[in-house]
Amino acid sequence: MTLPSDSLSSPYYKEPGPKLDKESPFESMMERFRFAATVLELEEGMFQYLSNPVKSVTVSIPIIMDNGKIRVFEGHRVIHDNVLGPAKGGIRYKPDVTLDEVKALAAWMTWKCAVVNVPFGGAKGAIRCNPKELSLRELEQVTRRYTSEMMDVIGPDRDIPAPDMNTNEQVMAWIMDTYSMHARKTENAVVTGKPVVLGGSKGRKEATGRGVVTVTLAALNKSGIMANKCTVAIQGFGNVGSVTARLLYEQGARIIAISDISGGYHNSNGIDIVRALDYAAGHGGSLEGFDGAEAISNEALLELECDVLIPAALQDQINKRNAGQIKAKIIVEGANGPVTASADSILDEAGIMIIPDILANAGGVTVSYFEWVQNRHGYFWTEDRVNRRLNRMMREAFHRLFDVKEQYGITLRQAAYVYAIGKVAETLRLRGIYA
Repeated sequence: MTLPSDSLSSPYYKEPGPKLDKESPFESMMERFRFAATVLELEEGMFQYLSNPVKSVTVSIPIIMDNGKIRVFEGHRVIHDNVLGPAKGGIRYKPDVTLDEVKALAAWMTWKCAVVNVPFGGAKGAIRCNPKELSLRELEQVTRRYTSEMMDVIGPDRDIPAPDMNTNEQVMAWIMDTYSMHARKTENAVVTGKPVVLGGSKGRKEATGRGVVTVTLAALNKSGIMANKCTVAIQGFGNVGSVTARLLYEQGARIIAISDISGGYHNSNGIDIVRALDYAAGHGGSLEGFDGAEAISNEALLELECDVLIPAALQDQINKRNAGQIKAKIIVEGANGPVTASADSILDEAGIMIIPDILANAGGVTVSYFEWVQNRHGYFWTEDRVNRRLNRMMREAFHRLFDVKEQYGITLRQAAYVYAIGKVAETLRLRGIYA
């Protein structure tokens, strides 16, 4: 199904503000949003409501550095939507982060939560800083001042942050403690991705990778490919990529390629993933020098012939320049936005199934929801229960989207946006607009 040309001439299908690069994450998201809006025949007002954030807050974060000088950082928090429930989304620390990037990621979170039927809206936060240049004390001060500036934004019933790029359990612990000091009570439900001792959920660290594996197995089943007979290439060997590799390896899949920032590693006979994990653990998390496979580039890894390709590293890795060289049968987006909108049609014409990021890597937010529920109840689940519930929700989401795909004759990515946007729009219609 293609987007009708006359819909693009309608003024409300144009993104307001400065013209952005067509390969940017924000424009990729908006292009897919426009398509779904056309399929759903959204009225102009609904389109405008859902394409703009509910709230966007920018704050100054002054701290005293270790050298005694004052330095001011910039922090953002964007709530894209809170129709389905409290907003939910990570906080990233990045030296070149922009407000447009945060807006795009917040919108992605809205659709991601809707896809897996988690009762959250979408949000995202960021601080413009390079954490590698900050001492632990400076990092803590930046985090605590950001939290105090956002006291009227975040909250267990309003907006629940989580870890993202360059943030971790410790950062979440600082946020929780700062919020609790202001609230005059311990409020562990204000963030997720915390240490288990502070109310974090068991299974949270592996959740994104486990979700990737669950939808991969569902897609293989739909394609008539047995898990123990398939070949897999994985770009990225961080938390998501390494967990995905290990779990698929345990299912009997032949992992023919893995990679990290040092480059790619290819072995057509299959890589011993246990050995690769042990090697990385003994070399500061890096695969550099790994001799269990032939060294190749990250770009070459993407173009290997395989059943499943899992880009689990950076955004925009598959674009209009290399999409024609992709030979995988299934692409599972472990990272956010690894395939640009301009590459979608090329891959579709080649008959390649894409499991979109807003489904494939939604395991993290699903278990974040579990963590929030456990915090609110004050009762904690076993890791086995967390994993079983995660697997069920991810499988159900895949089959739900596959049915939408078949109903409209569209791709799985388009089905994900159609389902998610339709769900949020219908909820908004039922709630109405308060005035």
